[in-house]
Amino acid sequence: MAWRRTVGNMRSFVSNSMGGLRGGSNFASWVIAGTLAYFLWVKPSQDLKRQQQEKAALAALESDPHRYVETRKPIPDPQVMGLIYGNKNNKDKQTKPDQDD
Repeated sequence: MAWRRTVGNMRSFVSNSMGGLRGGSNFASWVIAGTLAYFLWVKPSQDLKRQQQEKAALAALESDPHRYVETRKPIPDPQVMGLIYGNKNNKDKQTKPDQDD
């Protein structure tokens, strides 16, 4: 029955580490804490990152207005990458002539 005592100790440790609240008040406090954390840390950092990207894009456009600016990562071709079964990037075989002759 020592395992029951261990489980009980673990439950009390977890509940104490979460502030000692149980039930709906515990859930509500975590929701409030998460919302505050989002609006105080996450959202400002995302906004700052977005502003820096916009400034960089504007600076690039001002240097050369006809310059192309890639806004998304290119999607790799699955055949070239060898992701399609049976086509294992055969560039080496195509460029080298057959030496069986």
